Amino acid sequence: MRWLAMVLVAVGLLASCGKQESKGEARPLSEVTVMTVTKQDTPVSYEYVGQTQSSHQVQIRARVNGFLEKRVYTEGATVKAGSVMFQQDTKPFQAQLDVALGGLAEQQARLQVANDNLAQVKPLAALNALSQKDLDDATGQQAAAAAAVQSAKANVEQARLNLGYTTITTPVTGLSSFARVQDGAYVNADNSLLTSVEQVDPIWVNFTVSENDMLGLRSDQAKGILKLPANDNYTVEVVLADGSVYPGKGKITFANASFNQQTGTFLLRATLPNLEGTLRPGQFVRARVSGPVRVNAILVPQQAVLQGANGHFVVVVDKESKAEIRGVQVGPWHGDDWFITEGLKAGDVVVTDGLVKLSPGASVKIVDAPGNAAPATKK
Repeated sequence: MRWLAMVLVAVGLLASCGKQESKGEARPLSEVTVMTVTKQDTPVSYEYVGQTQSSHQVQIRARVNGFLEKRVYTEGATVKAGSVMFQQDTKPFQAQLDVALGGLAEQQARLQVANDNLAQVKPLAALNALSQKDLDDATGQQAAAAAAVQSAKANVEQARLNLGYTTITTPVTGLSSFARVQDGAYVNADNSLLTSVEQVDPIWVNFTVSENDMLGLRSDQAKGILKLPANDNYTVEVVLADGSVYPGKGKITFANASFNQQTGTFLLRATLPNLEGTLRPGQFVRARVSGPVRVNAILVPQQAVLQGANGHFVVVVDKESKAEIRGVQVGPWHGDDWFITEGLKAGDVVVTDGLVKLSPGASVKIVDAPGNAAPATKK
């Protein structure tokens, strides 16, 4: 037991000596990386969940009843406006056209006879060689024959249209869908829908903005915090599911007149070029809307903003190179930075790296970030 007591005393002495030596040593300065706060107009963007939609979707339907002879197009392929997609059996419609042409020729012959008869009756009636009734009868027959010719011409035109309808084309350029009716089937009003074509260049992107977001934008604009583009000239980019940004940019071309009462959102539509057909209708994307500018904004890196029991705060370096806790009000994120709406002013020096080693009032040494050249606003 005696040797144990001696060891404990020795240990206590060594610890005491260590404390005395540590009191005499100067505490090393904490090395930190900082940035100097500046105010500048900063372009901002907002992202919303959107869905692509064809800018012109057309249903390809049969316009006359008959047998479907063949499908001409390749399912899923891009078809150009005017391209033939289906061909119906033309023989019955060609026969109807021939009958209508024959009827027209017959009526034209009757009209010729009526014209000749009227031409003979008129001078005789003028000489009182024929009665007025004979003249009236001849005139009426000529008018009836002329009307019959017009009716026959209409029948010919209708038959010719029906024959033309047997060749089914697409009015727009776009992506074709699958054939809903197979070759050889009889097509009527019940199954007249053959396929559809969706125009994808340009393509639409529909997205919604909440009522709170709209009110927030208007409030910031009224306060002078936010400057919106003139004539609502917003630019829209599309972020795909894998995080890549679609290269084409578009504009907002439609805004719904009213809010959706069920969802409390406001529908907007952007139109984007899609020459290569990269975007397909029905895709879920993120619509990134840019154009607004935050006026005299203060940006601080996200890692420089901490959160405590009383809210967000940053650490600033005062004129005596000492750390000071500063409470701040934060706004939205901007990339890797955070907008600061209250608590900082131009010229403040904010610690961006080395926060873990700091305590209030601690002296600091400002250094550059290791391995990186300091930006213009950083020290």
